[in-house]
Amino acid sequence: MSRTTRTVLPPRLFALADDLSGAAEVAAALGLRGRIVLGPATAPPRDGESVVLDLDTRQLPPADAASAVRAALAYADGGVVLKKIDSLLRGNLAAEAVAYATGARGVVIAPALPVAGRTVREGVVNLHGTALHATDAWRAESGAAPVSVGAALGGVPTRVVPLATVRAPEPALHDRLRAVVAEGYHPVCDAETDADLDAIAEAALRLGPGIRLMGTGGLAAALGRRLARVAQAAGAGAGAGLPGRDADRSTQADRHHPTGTDTPGSARADDVSPAPGGTPPRPLLVVVGTAEPTAVAQIAQLVAAGARHVPLPAHTLTDRSTRPTLDICTGVGRVPHGVTVVSIDGSHAVDPGAARGLVVGLAHAVAEAAHESDLVLTGGETARRVLDALAIRELLPLDQIHHGAVRSRTPDGRRVVTRPGSYGDTDSLLRIARALRPGLAPPSGRPVAPPVQPAPLGEPT
Repeated sequence: MSRTTRTVLPPRLFALADDLSGAAEVAAALGLRGRIVLGPATAPPRDGESVVLDLDTRQLPPADAASAVRAALAYADGGVVLKKIDSLLRGNLAAEAVAYATGARGVVIAPALPVAGRTVREGVVNLHGTALHATDAWRAESGAAPVSVGAALGGVPTRVVPLATVRAPEPALHDRLRAVVAEGYHPVCDAETDADLDAIAEAALRLGPGIRLMGTGGLAAALGRRLARVAQAAGAGAGAGLPGRDADRSTQADRHHPTGTDTPGSARADDVSPAPGGTPPRPLLVVVGTAEPTAVAQIAQLVAAGARHVPLPAHTLTDRSTRPTLDICTGVGRVPHGVTVVSIDGSHAVDPGAARGLVVGLAHAVAEAAHESDLVLTGGETARRVLDALAIRELLPLDQIHHGAVRSRTPDGRRVVTRPGSYGDTDSLLRIARALRPGLAPPSGRPVAPPVQPAPLGEPT
């Protein structure tokens, strides 16, 4: 008698993010078979699939951001639901949290991101051991950093679940979460390590239907590990994950480097995308849309390795009549190694209120060159605007080059790496470029003129 073997898939998962780099970070952290969709949503995830939806709400008015969250939740369709939030509590967090909590039995909230030195203790986010509101991490924001997670969530009623409860033997954490939810509150969980987040994900999923999760890529990784174990135990095996499980390899490396100075995975030959017709590899276009202080040093390392740097004057990006068209070729053909890095020239002061217009102008300026290139895009707003200009609506996540630097494939076969602007050490862009172009030379050691300071856009990441 024949016996049919049934493959059991992991539960469908629907994650929401407020910008594209965050969506990609979550997709890679989950490590499950899935897609990144540049919203709005049009259909729920299929069985066994994870869908991470970029709502593109980081820069919207709060009421519009809340409406986008409510509209997206119509596609949750009974699976596991996760809302990705910024680990520094930026964006329309209060408005989106209220919309996200509406209709839920409870929301388990865990904003820690240990790999980036962002922990939560007594309900307060700490950045490398210092309370968020005592750092300058909100220097580009219009207001002051919130003094606690609860304060950042505005009208959402919360209760702190202390670290001692998170680390207590089970069922202490599960029982505490259940009690907080029963009292009409949403638990904010302290966490300092991946093991803490693993315990939170496990206990939250055991609460059953009606429970939603909210956190950073750290909670997403814990959730992905938990769901992968479920799938394997049910017989799905390794087939439930991303190709090669490279996201898991990167995550494992990250756990041993809690400040984010992790070890890169090895580049694969199929990660260098050929141009159509069997011609040499596509040019590589790096678009730096962030004003983070490390951006100057990151660009300098690329230039030292032979990349060409093109700073675009800010005033030309907001005026359509003077907006430049980027040419990534030299007079004798492609630039060395086919790598061009573009940033906004910050030699002159830029009005922070013009940030969104500048990023849109930057996207349009690079769009023509981007049509023929593999892409590295820093800053979620920049990434989304460039891909919108190229009419790209979906990405397939492949792996992480380092934490937050997510390599994806487009429907036409190109590689796109997205990375939050605040992530990465000074060698971040060089590591990304060398992963996409293994033949790229290391820095020459010769003196390099410092790149022009990127404009102080204040773009949230």
